[in-house]
Amino acid sequence: MKESLRYLQNAKEILARTPIEGNNYADVKFVREAFGTAYLAILEAINEALLKKGLSKKEFPKSVEGYRKALQQYFSVHNGRLMRDFESLYDMLHIAGYYRGLIYNTTVVKDALKATKEFIDKFK
Repeated sequence: MKESLRYLQNAKEILARTPIEGNNYADVKFVREAFGTAYLAILEAINEALLKKGLSKKEFPKSVEGYRKALQQYFSVHNGRLMRDFESLYDMLHIAGYYRGLIYNTTVVKDALKATKEFIDKFK
């Protein structure tokens, strides 16, 4: 999980450089960048877990639908919540946070990064 944690740390570093006004990040651009990096941390965690399952890098998923299928095929048998957590984080990090830039409240952002860390830890 080394690479995925490095991505998560990078997301936190991006946020640390972002000014805060009241209880919100002042520049949504950097929050979006941090969310995109945190989402990549999740994908890296899944990739690292797939390596442990014996898959090669060429066999890694190429789309979000591919990641869904990989989670169902290799991990959901053991942990049914994993898929729900992935979907929730996909919606929060990738769609609302990165793609649409709708999340900039400091508490919500920190909770999202905490949930990302908890997701990554499930693959240890």
